[in-house]
Amino acid sequence: MSDESGFVLKESTIAIIGLGLMGGSIALSLKERCRRIKALDPDQETLKLAKRQAIVHEADSDPTKILRDVDLVILACPVPDIVDWTQRLPEFIQSPCIVFDVGSSKRTIVTALETLPGNFDPIGGHPICGRENLSLKSAERFLYRDAPFVFSALSRTSERARSAALQIVTALGANLIWLDADDHDRILAFTSHMPYLLASALALATTEDAAPIIGPGFRSSARLAGTSSSMMLGVLLSNRDNILASFAQIREALTNIESILKSSDRSALKNILDESYGNYQSLIAST
Repeated sequence: MSDESGFVLKESTIAIIGLGLMGGSIALSLKERCRRIKALDPDQETLKLAKRQAIVHEADSDPTKILRDVDLVILACPVPDIVDWTQRLPEFIQSPCIVFDVGSSKRTIVTALETLPGNFDPIGGHPICGRENLSLKSAERFLYRDAPFVFSALSRTSERARSAALQIVTALGANLIWLDADDHDRILAFTSHMPYLLASALALATTEDAAPIIGPGFRSSARLAGTSSSMMLGVLLSNRDNILASFAQIREALTNIESILKSSDRSALKNILDESYGNYQSLIAST
């Protein structure tokens, strides 16, 4: 698949920086669909696994080897590292190169991408999928299939970069959504970042004597608390204002439910639970 923009996925060399769950899954899906795919990661065990399982054509911890002669760079590392790489990439790449990320917050990253020199063609990205275990061991070829993949264009994003985004999303089997970075972060505060914090609060509040009788309700509700803090810290701090705003709205909803429960008003309790059920069904039906 290609268009008049000149980007052709099957003829492109792609470098992935960060070979965990997200980067590894992209590599598994794109390896047979591009000319060459390379990976940069500081962890030696990750590199050994990538080579042993032939997940990429080349894997190394040396950016001078991996970032040489690449057409597109995918930043698949934690948010602070993505921002750091926007400062480091010009040291290793002077030729024309498309860059996008898979970070869970967008405003901070898009602002950093704007500072790249003119030979770079940047675009913000975020696939809406994943799981708690973020290592390469959990990577799978079809992780992105049917998942929303949000892209946030910069003012300087070219049609070539847009075409690259479309071709890659199509190859991954995902669904492309264009969304402004501000809107992305406002929405993700509710749909991703706050769920992680609510799961963390539930895990913190539950005492150890509950362990023998934990069932699927707790497991599904607290599941996100199993996500590594190293991945979430940068996300939470980079979207702090939106998350704090969502705290206020969720606290209001919890206070309302608490008040109704205290009053033992069966009819009011049923009404608010039915309203919640209806909202949930409406949201899920739209996905």
